[in-house]
Amino acid sequence: MVASDDRVAVDEVKEWSKGYVKRHPVASLETLGGQFMLGARAFQYMFVDIAKRRFPFGEFVQQAAFMAGTAVVPTLFVTIPIAVTLSIQFGLIAGQVGATSLAGAASGLAVIKQGAPLVAAVLMASAVGSAICADLGSRKIRDELDAMEVMGVSVLHRMVVPRLAAGIVVGIALTGLTCFVGFLAGYLFNTFVQSGTPGSFVSTFASFATVGDMVLALIKAAIFGAIVAIIGCHKGLNTKGGPAGVANAVNAAVVASILLLMIVNVVLTQLYVLIFPRHGI
Repeated sequence: MVASDDRVAVDEVKEWSKGYVKRHPVASLETLGGQFMLGARAFQYMFVDIAKRRFPFGEFVQQAAFMAGTAVVPTLFVTIPIAVTLSIQFGLIAGQVGATSLAGAASGLAVIKQGAPLVAAVLMASAVGSAICADLGSRKIRDELDAMEVMGVSVLHRMVVPRLAAGIVVGIALTGLTCFVGFLAGYLFNTFVQSGTPGSFVSTFASFATVGDMVLALIKAAIFGAIVAIIGCHKGLNTKGGPAGVANAVNAAVVASILLLMIVNVVLTQLYVLIFPRHGI
């Protein structure tokens, strides 16, 4: 009797293991493949629609305005404390090594190269990506998307392409705004709170910062915006299970977006360092 119970337990463990592999690693690869295919088709259709003058500019403008209105204020309120925190930390380190004049260069470069793109991307993933997923997911469970396909209206052309273009444009704009606000906040905090010299802050930043740093930040912004839009659209288009499924899809979209953004940020930063090594002045 005991041996029979042990065999049953072992069989249950084996079944659970097989189900776990199917539910998680395999499902993750399938999801990643689906998102890649969706992104490739969306980019293809976007360029074709622009070339043939069939791009839905009305939907694009509406989505861009919605994304900007949703993410601008939270992004600014997150950027300021992050810039101040970076100024505090770099100011302390610079004071310990006797290089207080370099605090401006360190904090400014940290904001432009890493802080601004990541802050904009994370806020877009949490505010914009969740909204995209909730919108498409609610349409999916109400069978609106299936009805569009039946009427001959491509969901990819009508829904995904304008959101992808809007995500890229808004991501670039948010990153540029975040760079300016973050640098200004660090400058004001270093000057008026840490008793730094305004000329030293600006001159050291100008000595170390290059145009390539800003270009890298904007390239990151475009890629991050595309990632947020593609993941949000993919999760929304594959929503199942009614209202509860919409909530689960939104949660999965935000988590997956932030995780992928962090990985891509590391890859892009390392590639930039390898391709364009920084030399001393």
